[in-house]
Amino acid sequence: MTTTNKPNAAYWVIAIIALIWNLMGVFAYLGQTVLLTDEAKALLTPEQVSLIEGTPSWINIVFAVAVFSGLLGCIMLLIRKKLATPLFLISLLAVLVQNIYAWAATNSAEVYGSVQGYVMPMIVIIICVFLYLYSKGAAKKGWLS
Repeated sequence: MTTTNKPNAAYWVIAIIALIWNLMGVFAYLGQTVLLTDEAKALLTPEQVSLIEGTPSWINIVFAVAVFSGLLGCIMLLIRKKLATPLFLISLLAVLVQNIYAWAATNSAEVYGSVQGYVMPMIVIIICVFLYLYSKGAAKKGWLS
């Protein structure tokens, strides 16, 4: 009997869903920073606009690191490279910094409500932890080189 280092079908499903998830994160980053037009601001409350405009540039950089390292991690999963694991760790750490700042230094939960203020960030953190641990497991199984 021979063994194979080919990932199973679930691996590919997870990698593709993770890629789509992280692309949504990139679009969220772009929409909140680079592409935030006056028309887009008109759809937000004054408190939301104030919170976004008051975000320190270092937090926007952390946001960019979180989403782009997560996206690159997904690409590495798809091409089966071990580099996925440290990229997912970087993404996770950046997400933690970003959310600790939001929870401790702003009133984002009050401005956006419980779902966007607490639930969504916790889902993002859980997914980041999962992707990091999943990539570590995939590397141990020999699926990543």
